[in-house]
Amino acid sequence: MLALQYSVRFRPVLKYFGQLCIVLALLTLVPLVVSILLGDYRVTLRYAVVAVGVFLMGFFLQRLPTPKSIQTNEAMVVTALIFLFAPLVMTWPTMASGLSFTDALFETISGVTTTGLSVTASVADKPAIFLFSRAWMQWVGGLGIVILFVATMIRPGLAAKRIGDLEEYDEDLIGSTRTHARRMLIVYSILTGFGVIILGMLGAGWFNGVIYSLSAVSTGGFSPHDASLAGLPSQWLQVAVIVLSVAGSIPLVLYYRSFKEGGRLLIRDRQLQGLLIAGLVVALLMALFLTRDGFGSTQALYHGVLNAFSAQSTAGFSTLNISELNAGAKLTLIFSMFLGGGVGSTAGGIKILRLLILGKLFYIFLKRPGMPRQAVAEASLGRRRLEMDEIQNALSIVFVFLACAGISWLVFVGMGHNPLDSLFEVVSAIGTVGLSSGISAPDLHPVLKGVLCADMLLGRLEIIAWIVLFYPRTWIGRRLEE
Repeated sequence: MLALQYSVRFRPVLKYFGQLCIVLALLTLVPLVVSILLGDYRVTLRYAVVAVGVFLMGFFLQRLPTPKSIQTNEAMVVTALIFLFAPLVMTWPTMASGLSFTDALFETISGVTTTGLSVTASVADKPAIFLFSRAWMQWVGGLGIVILFVATMIRPGLAAKRIGDLEEYDEDLIGSTRTHARRMLIVYSILTGFGVIILGMLGAGWFNGVIYSLSAVSTGGFSPHDASLAGLPSQWLQVAVIVLSVAGSIPLVLYYRSFKEGGRLLIRDRQLQGLLIAGLVVALLMALFLTRDGFGSTQALYHGVLNAFSAQSTAGFSTLNISELNAGAKLTLIFSMFLGGGVGSTAGGIKILRLLILGKLFYIFLKRPGMPRQAVAEASLGRRRLEMDEIQNALSIVFVFLACAGISWLVFVGMGHNPLDSLFEVVSAIGTVGLSSGISAPDLHPVLKGVLCADMLLGRLEIIAWIVLFYPRTWIGRRLEE
């Protein structure tokens, strides 16, 4: 068995990492240009140094001669490395807004992973470029630097498929992987542009409209106001932001397929149905718990719906102070954050599809005792039979997700934090949600900031890529000839 396992080859890893660095350098030009338009030239210089340095490194690395094929573990390593590298290089420009290295790194990791947790005491005194760059990092992280790479640079073929196919969704690889990535990019851009126009027309202001759209479509949750959605001047704007967040939590390929094959395809999708049902159940429970805190029925339902779908989409916007909610409301949101959105979307969590798979397995478990011994019970979703690797993947992701959340929770409790608030915070981080029970703050112990950073990174790539990165046999052992 071990003879069939190959360690990563360094040249393919470095080459594709270099190409991703070139994409990252080009993406850095956007906040650079915005800083020039805003007249914040101190930040401009820092972004210019980062862009040039990262581009040059990528330029030389991508010239390495490599074989045409790339192993799956090599693709995972490359992806994990770029999600480590991107927040590190963005930390220096972020520090120009008055943050320490630790806090700036926390903000950039939260941005690139589309989480939205923050240890910044207030954004009211922060420059406009700080607000824009955080939202831009979330937009880039939501689509995925890797998807941008596949869509714009890498040649079609096996390498494109292994690097780009990070999350499978039923029949979402239409044509080549590069074509699929380009379609996702188009849908993502259209949703973002539509959001900017709608929010601008509703009175958010064009700058705030851009920030909220970038954060909502990426299900990131960074806001230009300390009060999140409560800082918006109207309820219509709050509703519009949550609708955009839900739109981002739907598998992006469904938009393209429904455009080509008809809107019924979108309505019939099991993940979308599960997302809406779960969101509505959480909303009703939230409304019930809010009435116990003294809210009127109308206000309880309003805040319940918006906060429930914000958690379900893993956007992390809020219309209330989450730290003041009762235990029942917090537990309800924890379940919603744990579940998350659809596979193939920008959302985090374990994903709706995996819950549906687990539900089917549980149904067979209940059904099996009443069947003849020779009968074969196969799990299916819709009209499609579930393959064993799909079932194993779902079970593995859920198990590892729970294990990582449990370990992180024990660290927080061990350092004296409230058990329920600690659970809320770690699930929010590993689910890349960004809602906070009040623990994430400037005075949070550096060790706990590190735990949350690790959780955010683990959740963004669904943990498996990080396990591969740190697995010894990934680096030590037999290698294929290059």
